[in-house]
Amino acid sequence: MDQKKRAIKSKLSYGVADIYGGGSFLIISILYMVFLTDVVKMAPVLAGTIPLIGKIWDAITDPIMGNITDRTQSKFGAKRFYLLIGSVFSGLSFAMLWSSVEGGIMIQYAFYLLMYILFSTAFTIVMVPYNALLPDMIDDYSLRSSYTMYRMIFSAISAIIAGLVPTVIIKIFGEQVKQGYWAMGAIFGFVFFLSILMTFFGSWETSKPVVKKTFREAFSHSFSVFKNRSFRLYLGIFLFGQGSADFVTGGVIYFLAVVIRRADYFMAVMASVLLSQLLAMFLYQQIIRKGSKKTPILIGFPLRILATLGLFFFAYENAPLIPIVVLSFIAGIGTAASSVTSYAILADLSDVDQLITTEKRAGIYSGMATFSRKIANGIAIWLTGAILSLFQYNPDTLIQLSITVIGVKIMFIVLPIIMMIGTLYFTIKFPIDKNKFEVIQKEVRRRQAFDQDLSSAMEVQSTLALPTDLDRIICEEITGYSYDQLWRLENESV
Repeated sequence: MDQKKRAIKSKLSYGVADIYGGGSFLIISILYMVFLTDVVKMAPVLAGTIPLIGKIWDAITDPIMGNITDRTQSKFGAKRFYLLIGSVFSGLSFAMLWSSVEGGIMIQYAFYLLMYILFSTAFTIVMVPYNALLPDMIDDYSLRSSYTMYRMIFSAISAIIAGLVPTVIIKIFGEQVKQGYWAMGAIFGFVFFLSILMTFFGSWETSKPVVKKTFREAFSHSFSVFKNRSFRLYLGIFLFGQGSADFVTGGVIYFLAVVIRRADYFMAVMASVLLSQLLAMFLYQQIIRKGSKKTPILIGFPLRILATLGLFFFAYENAPLIPIVVLSFIAGIGTAASSVTSYAILADLSDVDQLITTEKRAGIYSGMATFSRKIANGIAIWLTGAILSLFQYNPDTLIQLSITVIGVKIMFIVLPIIMMIGTLYFTIKFPIDKNKFEVIQKEVRRRQAFDQDLSSAMEVQSTLALPTDLDRIICEEITGYSYDQLWRLENESV
């Protein structure tokens, strides 16, 4: 099995499902508000409430899915079972997002809200188990980083395709814009179905005890993850980092069309961003192998902040393409750093939780992380719509008001910079590195041995040194609990 774990084929099989995780999210972030405001002709502030309500729905479904995953027994493995059943649901629900419906504004609103909720539910069924799969596949800290990197490479490739191909498909249909969106959704829905299925067939799970709690207990215990200091800091990295990208992907079309008034720049700008992200993935792979999982953000985000500030100097009508493409390329390096660090760190948090609670609740951590991410994404999309309405965006006019131009600049430049600064703060504060992670694992093995019997404890003590004062400090720093309060099942309670 060790040879299989290190095989490139296994890493590819694990990573390919993030074609769905990365691609579907990007397409929706870039195009869904445009689809609702410019094709369906829905008011921006109303359109923005659709993803927001969808994320509120996620507040229920994501923790539930994490609990269900940890309590599931299946011959396929708990996580892989949901990849199998979720593959079809995910492909169909994505396609339905882009279908057209006739009727009044309230009928249309109800229809697209329902479609978004169905898509969001399908995303939860797949991505919560998928995010929890790696800890049950791989135990080694560095090998997990390698698997995560392959996942991020697939996500970057998917982003390139998802960022460029949908608009090409839509343009093929010319004035039949609604049919173009539907065709795009159907094609990508099928691709997403295949990618999830390939991960199901190419992955595995090690057996572990099923969490034996009532559903009510399991649901209430989900929120105990916020008592884990490392998880709280992780959420700061994850939400601020990914949120900074949400405003860019959601606002890029408006920025080019409203501020620069060159919508034809879109393909070149997106290609430069997405290509740099892909190249940066390979660079960060080497960086993580030799150092901390935090390093990509500490390198990439200062570059991205400088590049974003540079856009201020080219935020005017008919600004030249080349400097915008160069700045976009540099910004893409920072965007990739957020994804790499966020997903590399997530795989380690269930080990910290095991030291806190005696249980390894990977499904719950994945569910709460996914829930938090989608809530933040919903707020970002809603804010995009609210800003467009506040600053009087009109989809039926080519030349927008000067106040609208100012609003789009705030959305596309100012808000991302604020969130990037927040990301750097939480990254610097995050306590886990390779050496500290090994301290956590040793402490878990020591406590497991004492729980079993005295002979096991003596055997472990012969191979592992007793915890030093520094080890105790590290355990407290990472968990947020005093050393004497660790390894207690009651720590699962809120």
